[in-house]
Amino acid sequence: MQDLHSRLVPRHPYRWWAWLVVSQLLVAWLWWRFGWRVGLPCMVASHVPFWWGVLMPRSQLYSPCLARLPTQERVVWLTIDDGPSTETMAMLDLLDVHAAKATFFVVGDRAAAHPELIREIVRRGHGIGNHSASHPAAMFWALGAARMRAEITRCQDILRSITGTAPIWFRAVVGMANPFVAAPLRDLDLARVAWSARGYDGVAGDVAGVVARVERDLEPGAIVLLHEGATHGHNIDILRGVLAKLDAAGLRAVLPEQVAGISPDGAR
Repeated sequence: MQDLHSRLVPRHPYRWWAWLVVSQLLVAWLWWRFGWRVGLPCMVASHVPFWWGVLMPRSQLYSPCLARLPTQERVVWLTIDDGPSTETMAMLDLLDVHAAKATFFVVGDRAAAHPELIREIVRRGHGIGNHSASHPAAMFWALGAARMRAEITRCQDILRSITGTAPIWFRAVVGMANPFVAAPLRDLDLARVAWSARGYDGVAGDVAGVVARVERDLEPGAIVLLHEGATHGHNIDILRGVLAKLDAAGLRAVLPEQVAGISPDGAR
């Protein structure tokens, strides 16, 4: 796992173009050879993989993506999205009680409004990840190349200005990464992270139900997705429940750098 981060940084962000061109040339030939009755359904079918690449958070069609840590050690990677928020300090205190570490995938504009919270996250030994500058949840999947680059780059710049180092991990908003994500990730030396355990706590406030859904997928190497600041107001209780389940299962929440020996600043 020594080169985990470097192996996940996109190296060929436009490789998908070749698949697109080849597939559409094949569709054009089928349409010409057999008519629209064959060509039309083939054209529709040819677009399915490209939509799947956008809608499936673990898809690696457009860029590499980490969905779990490649380890059998009894550790998990706890990730907390959408901060900083009014819940950040309470979450940090909970993590301290359980001697747990987490990576906070933060929104750039929210970080700029509360830089003291970002500094406190780092001071307590946790990680910071890039989760876009403005968190356009309804349209992130549809952003064009310029807006996508601006969202990722501006967040990176904000976090670097606050902490002095640039994050090495990126999580797409709602997990959906379209064809224009890979190029800025390559240029900023960022690796994309998904998850393997989630409870839908960004929208669901039923603490017992959310914790139970997360618990089902807790295993060595799991990447756990949690949130802070959701409108239902139960994210702190959910984190408390998940940490209790980790303790009961003998699983430690650590940063990937602690497992893989990756430099926290990406050696930049």
